[in-house]
Amino acid sequence: MSRLLRGLYEWVMEKAAHPHAEWWLAFFCFIEASFFPIPPHPLLGLMCLAEPKKAVRFGLIATAASVLGGLFGYLIGYALFDLVGVPLLTAIGLIDSLPAARCTFDEYGVLAVIIAAATPVPFKLLTITAGFLGMALVPFILASVAGRALIFLTVGILFRVFGRPIKSFIEKYLGLVTIAFVALVVGGVLILTQLGGGGEEDDPCASTTVESLS
Repeated sequence: MSRLLRGLYEWVMEKAAHPHAEWWLAFFCFIEASFFPIPPHPLLGLMCLAEPKKAVRFGLIATAASVLGGLFGYLIGYALFDLVGVPLLTAIGLIDSLPAARCTFDEYGVLAVIIAAATPVPFKLLTITAGFLGMALVPFILASVAGRALIFLTVGILFRVFGRPIKSFIEKYLGLVTIAFVALVVGGVLILTQLGGGGEEDDPCASTTVESLS
């Protein structure tokens, strides 16, 4: 494990045990669901490592804050897509994935939100797209709760039940765990761009552009 990675791990561990760590977790989960490019999963994991007995509580906080952040992302897509949504997605490198997200909604509907909420697929891309497409609000909220609870509460329960063994494993193999997580994020983006599959000749999404969505 590199010295830099170890130093970062210890720094975040210290912050994760801070008296206001829960507020930081809620804040990062909120902004990540709407515009922030860094996922909150590592922070949640480290907080659960620091205090396994509070892991389920942390999972609930992460779920609630992320759903609220998703609603903010929905608002951006619904009311401020051209003014805020497009520049935002461009800034965080997701604008080219927007047509694929549109096609994913056309094919999978509510399931697209659940997939994005429960996997490393950038949730903000789907929340903004959902608002832009005018997805019904109640199904959007329910899908967001289901997906975010699935991933965040699973983390919380696992750490609550197997806290010490998981902590020992991550501390021993932190480098590999970090690489695996990054690979999942990259893989999630690639999966999203391929949903709705097919070649350019028979796939109507292949020729869809950001301009044609506006």
